[in-house]
Amino acid sequence: MTHALRSIAFAGFTIITAVAAPRTFDFKDPKGVNAIQFQLDSVLEPIAGTASDVTGQVTFDSADVASTRGEIEVAAKSLKVPNDTMTEHLVSAGWVDAGKHPEINFEFAKLDDVKSTGEGKWTAVANGKFTLKGVTKEVSVPVTLSYLPGQAGKRINKPELGGDLLVVRGNFSIARADFGIKPGQNEDKVAPVIQLTFGLVGTAPQS
Repeated sequence: MTHALRSIAFAGFTIITAVAAPRTFDFKDPKGVNAIQFQLDSVLEPIAGTASDVTGQVTFDSADVASTRGEIEVAAKSLKVPNDTMTEHLVSAGWVDAGKHPEINFEFAKLDDVKSTGEGKWTAVANGKFTLKGVTKEVSVPVTLSYLPGQAGKRINKPELGGDLLVVRGNFSIARADFGIKPGQNEDKVAPVIQLTFGLVGTAPQS
C-alpha cells in the first residue's frame, strides 16, 4: 500500500471511529421540561402527579445501542400532585420519606432486545436497579430511543451551539408495598400499583 493510500485509510478509520464513539448525554434539562409522570388509579381517587427535578447521565453509541448504560435520578421532594395537602403527605416520612431518602434512582448497565424502528430510532428493554425509599429492586423498563445529532442547539433556540440529543421514552409500574410505602393501607384511595411514564431529553455538547 502506498503512503497516500495508507493516509487515506487511516483518515477514514479515524472518521468512522469518531462518529461511532460513545457520547455522554446529560439529562439535567436546561429548559426544565424533563419530568416523570406517576399515576395511582384507585377506586375512589385516581391520583396523577409529576416529579420534575430530573438529573443523570447516559452513555450512548449509535453504532452499539445495546451498550447504552446510565443512571437517572429524581429528587423525591419534587413529587407533586394537584392537591397541596396530598403533596405534603406524599413526600412525608409515612410515604416516600423525601427527608431521609432524597433520591429516587434507576441505574442500568446495558439494553436488551434492541430493535431498530427507523433512522436514529430503536426500541429496547432497560434492565436495572430501581431505588425508592431506600429499597432497591430489579426492574425491566421497555423504552424507545431517538438519537437526534446536531439538534441540541436548535432545541434551545441557539442552533449555532450544535450538539446532539437523545430522547428516551417509556413506562413501567411498581408495587408500592415492595418499597415499604404503607403496604396494604388505604388501597381504596391510593392504588397499590404506581404507574410511571417518562419522556426525557439528554444533551451531549458538540464534539
